[in-house]
Amino acid sequence: MASSPIMSGMSAPAMPAHWRDFVALTKPRVMTLVVFTGLCGLLAAPGHIHPVLAFTAILCIALGAGAAATLNQWWEADIDAKMKRTANRPLPAGRMDRQSALHFGVGLAVFSVILMGIATNWLAAAVLTVSILFYVFIYTIWLKPRTAQNIVIGGAAGAFPPVIGWATVTGDISALPVALFLLIFFWTPPHFWALALYVRPDYAAAGIPMMPVVAGERTTRRQIWLYTAIMAVAALAPVLMRLTGAIYGVSALLGTALFAFFAFKVYRSRETDPARMAQEKRLFKYSILYLFLLFGAVVVDRWLLL
Repeated sequence: MASSPIMSGMSAPAMPAHWRDFVALTKPRVMTLVVFTGLCGLLAAPGHIHPVLAFTAILCIALGAGAAATLNQWWEADIDAKMKRTANRPLPAGRMDRQSALHFGVGLAVFSVILMGIATNWLAAAVLTVSILFYVFIYTIWLKPRTAQNIVIGGAAGAFPPVIGWATVTGDISALPVALFLLIFFWTPPHFWALALYVRPDYAAAGIPMMPVVAGERTTRRQIWLYTAIMAVAALAPVLMRLTGAIYGVSALLGTALFAFFAFKVYRSRETDPARMAQEKRLFKYSILYLFLLFGAVVVDRWLLL
């Protein structure tokens, strides 16, 4: 179970933090996909929004995602110190004190929500608030240290951006943003478990009950294949529901077929297979490209339909 930073880490000596360390706390590489899906939700929405307000909305989504990532690292600094993949982050590496990270994260969260509400509408601000709170309290603090299903339920946190983008323009939530939410929600387990498979020793060392640690690699591969099948239904749902057209439909069909091929290779691999790790990395990397492809296709498709 993750130890509270109030109990275990606040006594660490404070060190002056470089601005790059504050940027690193926001996980900018992860934020890229969050911002892109939020932007696609905004661009796919019917109606018009002033370019300055659109930019402000996307900035708020980015700041909200950065706030959630910062608070995640504030809470998990002790865990991050035990994992090779995360040991050089600002907090476990000792380049920043925890209180600075806490203040930075809370400040970003509050600012992003208030600015979103004032600049666009309070529905978008409310969904942004829910996404931040869900990631910090439901996923990071409650689910992640307790259950192997953490990423299944917690994946909802990363699925909100297209809903926020859509609500920014329309002031409501309709079928298409909900479908895009479900696509990301069911995409998250095979995406993240592919990563968890090849960094399993890190999670084991930190005592995090990720699926490969508590259920084994074989079970994890079966779950990847199962959720890929569910994700495929979610990916094709927008075109089957006639919310999108042929461009998205073809992109979803071909992109999902390739995703399923890579997932099947992971499912069929064995622990003794020398190519096992390469297959897991390939699925993880392609899964990111896959989401960029499908969300880009949504925007192109919607614009051609208008």
